[in-house]
Amino acid sequence: MATFDIPTEQWAQVVEKSGGPAVYKKIPVQKPGPDEVLINVKYSGVCHTDLHAMMGDWPLETKMPLVGGHEGAGVVVAKGELVKDVELGDHAGIKWLNGSCLACSFCMQADEPLCSHALLSGYTVDGSFQQYAIAKAAHVAHLPKDLDLEAVAPVLCAGITVYKGLKESGARPGQWVAIVGAGGGLGNMAIQYAKAMGLNAIAIDGGAEKGAACKELGAAAYVDFLSTSDLVKEVKAATPEGLGPHAVLLLAVSEKPFQQATEYVRSRGTVVCIGLPAKAYLKAPVFDTVVRMITIKGSYVGNRQDTQEAIDFYARGMIKAPFKTVGLSQLQDIYTMMHENKVVGRNGGAGSVILAIFAIFGIEHDVSLLNFPLRSGMPPDLILIWILELV
Repeated sequence: MATFDIPTEQWAQVVEKSGGPAVYKKIPVQKPGPDEVLINVKYSGVCHTDLHAMMGDWPLETKMPLVGGHEGAGVVVAKGELVKDVELGDHAGIKWLNGSCLACSFCMQADEPLCSHALLSGYTVDGSFQQYAIAKAAHVAHLPKDLDLEAVAPVLCAGITVYKGLKESGARPGQWVAIVGAGGGLGNMAIQYAKAMGLNAIAIDGGAEKGAACKELGAAAYVDFLSTSDLVKEVKAATPEGLGPHAVLLLAVSEKPFQQATEYVRSRGTVVCIGLPAKAYLKAPVFDTVVRMITIKGSYVGNRQDTQEAIDFYARGMIKAPFKTVGLSQLQDIYTMMHENKVVGRNGGAGSVILAIFAIFGIEHDVSLLNFPLRSGMPPDLILIWILELV
């Protein structure tokens, strides 16, 4: 069995009060409890949720002081005495869902994200913006050792989220799904997962450049809401029978797309809400919803099985995303840029979608912010993912 020298102190980014800023400082390395593991975090993503956690934007009590982050990929270096299915040296991921009770009716039915005792990484418990992070062993993502930890980190949040949404839609191979906000970060991955699942994706976003990028990712059709005179008609026309898509994935952060989706989804279709527009409400005609048998539902984050399935698609080379590496000490700079909508692709792509902006922290690199090498051949106007250094 592998052994590791674990320091007593580590570098971390700590939010000491609601509203921030994040402070780069040394803190103690915690010891795992009986059912926990300690992960030496190599890379960790930052999505917009982390900024919301720092700012106290959501009606959910946040731990303070707080180490944020919920997209951590690294190596298990210590574990509690009750942990049997994770070994030292294993590669593992820290997700938004850090732990749950495993005993309530939700957990017993594989709906552990709905557990009333759920622990949320970087929100109710300390997350992955530190060199050594704690997670419940039952909930860590198991990562094959041949996967690039640097590149897989976004899958632990955005990938799982959109994959779960597509599963919740009930769409079957060969059917059509509209992805609203397709040019952003979540949309980037949603198109790829849809294609991998045998679905035909209709990408909906604004601008010709995003259209070209979405088509390059595998979208079967693109509808530009900035130029179309009748979005509903155009989305329906993109499907073979003109009846509209079998499902709609709503990744937008404005309210209008949520009100509009039921107008173009086909009868007996499903509208899945994932984006979180501030103070927004869902509204649909009762008569139309009933007689057309439309389903409207929300999708949160994936369970443990969803996680492994999403990672498997990535491991088979079907999901890719570009990224850049900068230092962990620059996290507050990234937060500032996110707040000002500057950490985006051209035309505001990734910044317009909740959970769509990623900043990945890695201990192996420290690349200049001005030197932006895109990986995987992805178009720069679609999404911008940052890698930050953890030392």
